[in-house]
Amino acid sequence: MKKTTQLGAVAGVVALAITLTGCGRADDAETPDAGAATTIGSEPATGTLTMWAMGTEGELLPEFVKEFEEANPDVEIEVTAIPWDAAYNKFQTAIAAGNTPDLAMVGSTWMADFTDAFTSVPTDLSTEDFFDGSMTTNEVADRTVGVPWYVDTRVLYYRTDLAAEAGWDAAPATWDELKQLASDYKTQAGAEFGMRLPAGNDSFQGTLWMPWSNGGDVTDGDAWTLDTPEMVEAYEYYQSFYTEGLADANADISSGAQEAAFVDGSTPMLIDGPFMRSQLATLGGEGFEDKYATAVVPAKDSSVSFSGGANLVVFENGDNQRSAWKLAQWLTQPETQVSWWETSGDLPSTQSAWDDPALTADEDLATFGTQLETARPTPVTTTWVQVAAAADQALELIRRGQTSVQDALTELQSKADAIGMG
Repeated sequence: MKKTTQLGAVAGVVALAITLTGCGRADDAETPDAGAATTIGSEPATGTLTMWAMGTEGELLPEFVKEFEEANPDVEIEVTAIPWDAAYNKFQTAIAAGNTPDLAMVGSTWMADFTDAFTSVPTDLSTEDFFDGSMTTNEVADRTVGVPWYVDTRVLYYRTDLAAEAGWDAAPATWDELKQLASDYKTQAGAEFGMRLPAGNDSFQGTLWMPWSNGGDVTDGDAWTLDTPEMVEAYEYYQSFYTEGLADANADISSGAQEAAFVDGSTPMLIDGPFMRSQLATLGGEGFEDKYATAVVPAKDSSVSFSGGANLVVFENGDNQRSAWKLAQWLTQPETQVSWWETSGDLPSTQSAWDDPALTADEDLATFGTQLETARPTPVTTTWVQVAAAADQALELIRRGQTSVQDALTELQSKADAIGMG
């Protein structure tokens, strides 16, 4: 339940102009020039190391990093837990004042906003094992300024028990099959609606699997591409679920509503992230996990979903950069990633961690690892939040049938061109 809230908070923050002051500690021998790549080396971490982390991660880290402290007895880690809804402003204030921590967890959609304050990833910290989609969020302005800590993606959840009543024994793999199952849920299994589709805040981000799976994209180089034929076709598909009565244009979008509809069977399909599993377990009770399964998002040309999560960054104003990168390196080792998943439920960002039996033994969880192989992030630009908000408004008109898809996307393209790429 926490990730849905956190990611919504990340995506919902309006990108503000950030004025960075020249507060680097030029007299600190351990602090390199801004943006300069460093090396970690093989020496143990030492000194006091400050770290900021949001939400549950901030609460769990102090105990979790004791293992790192034991392996590096001359280091002391001070973790500050920050509420998600206060984090963006706190980062702004700290950067402007030159009073940042050494290391921080930063939401993947914030990277472009703060990149000038981050150091480059050391040359001896390998990034080859990270999923491509999550690694892309750390590549800003021709620099690599962070590493993925945990990842998030969206997959299809569907009620297998009701699918069986409708004559299905496998997940839908294509767009046509997805719509057919949605129809069969209604006509053969008694569901009120066949599928839940995103609406309200962050709905555009929640539907990006459609244009991406149709060969489209929202940008091309330094330009927005929101009204291409691929985008239009994707959102005509989206709209058809509403016009054909397979999705509810007036669905309750309050917290917990989609889970309740999934559990009671009134809407037995949706696309969401990994923490939906814990919500369904709580709401559905014992044995409910046997009534549903997960699958990668259905494909038109391919199966491509959203890649989100959080990254680890080291600030140029940090006092203990080498030890900070040492901790970041440890937190992203496959064995540490598996242990962190067992502690927090956060999905590992390193591909080899997904080979661990702790993850492969759970087929529904393994689906997320498969989806992450093709998942991609939203554009790494300071204006993404503004464009996405305008796109949410366009989808509201589309799902209610108040405009044609072509007209809605033409207007959205005009707004995005005016906003720019940052």
